[in-house]
Amino acid sequence: MDTVTKEQRSQIMAQVNGCQNKSTELVFVKLLRSLSIHGWRRKYPLQGHPDFVFPKARLAVFIDGCFWHGCPRHCRMPLDNREYWVQKISRNIERDKVGTRQ
Repeated sequence: MDTVTKEQRSQIMAQVNGCQNKSTELVFVKLLRSLSIHGWRRKYPLQGHPDFVFPKARLAVFIDGCFWHGCPRHCRMPLDNREYWVQKISRNIERDKVGTRQ
């Protein structure tokens, strides 16, 4: 049960900085470190804003989290304001397709 009003929840969500998908990205960081893979950078200034960049290898890695990128298996669409979220996730999926083609 949510303890804030819809208006308060909207204000809270508007302040969320969507620059990191922490749970998924942290699993990837842990994997890289466990395999002693070096040379990667985060927040590297490239078009499309990749999550990880290996500059020497000229490799960009995008980590698409289940909710924000519409994973058909794990994305649970919120029941409140459903039309907004369906449109938002659909735009993210289309943007991902364009980014994948580049």
